[in-house]
Amino acid sequence: MRIRAGYDIAFKCPQDVPMVLMLTVHPSRQTDLVAGHAIRVSPNVRTRDYTDIFGNVCTRLVAPAGLIEIRTEFVIEDSGMPDAVAPQASQVPLDELPDAALMYLLGSRYCDTQKLADLAWSTFGHINGGWQRVQSICDYVHDRIQFGYHFARDDRTASEGHHERTGVCRDFAHLAIALCRCMNIPARYCTGYLGDIGVPIDPAPMDFSAWFEAYIGGQWYTFDARHNHPRIGRIVIARGRDAADVAISTMFGPTELARFKVLTEEVRAGEVFPLQPYIDARRAARSVPAAV
Repeated sequence: MRIRAGYDIAFKCPQDVPMVLMLTVHPSRQTDLVAGHAIRVSPNVRTRDYTDIFGNVCTRLVAPAGLIEIRTEFVIEDSGMPDAVAPQASQVPLDELPDAALMYLLGSRYCDTQKLADLAWSTFGHINGGWQRVQSICDYVHDRIQFGYHFARDDRTASEGHHERTGVCRDFAHLAIALCRCMNIPARYCTGYLGDIGVPIDPAPMDFSAWFEAYIGGQWYTFDARHNHPRIGRIVIARGRDAADVAISTMFGPTELARFKVLTEEVRAGEVFPLQPYIDARRAARSVPAAV
């Protein structure tokens, strides 16, 4: 299957502001790109890409004073298969973990493992098997936290999310990651596109999504504590220890978000690419209240 995805983001800047963007599809998926994907910036300013320590593609630029618009639209090939399920995947002993996985056992900015260790061991210590333990953590987090965009807070840690019992997708991911790390299971944060493919369409405006990967059975597996069931069509943008490592935009000066639109959906037979007007029309249609 093919998926169309992209974004239309704008910022207002009272002065020149250096920025780092993390909006490029992860290198692991770039061979699947069919069309498009180049980041378009208006006004036309110089951009430069680099690869960070986690293997993510970052874009540097200096936004001039005024309105800066950042857009892309692309088509990517996808297997159309839901996230893999591997109940046989066992927990890897600590001394057999790859060196590169060890940093995903440590506490980080939003995954404050030291405050959750006792809870983790008392709740999940009796569960054998890597997959079963991670899935039990997902079940716990899914039931513990109430999702709502109005609950969003950019400084909420995993332990605070556990205490407050509210949050958005990043909070589900942070708490699940922290609990996995407490149980000596490497876990890393993922951000990217996740459209309503194979599930009922969510009437809320589309956004980027957050989930996590756990290292069990000798490889990384995808888990999603918010939705808590396999989904189709994930497109990874970046991976890191937590959300602090994969911010889609980092500004080194004052800015105001002027526009934020994200699109992710299956390409239907006969449709023509690109369809930028289609993005705007779809967003406008979603903003109209349903008839009573």
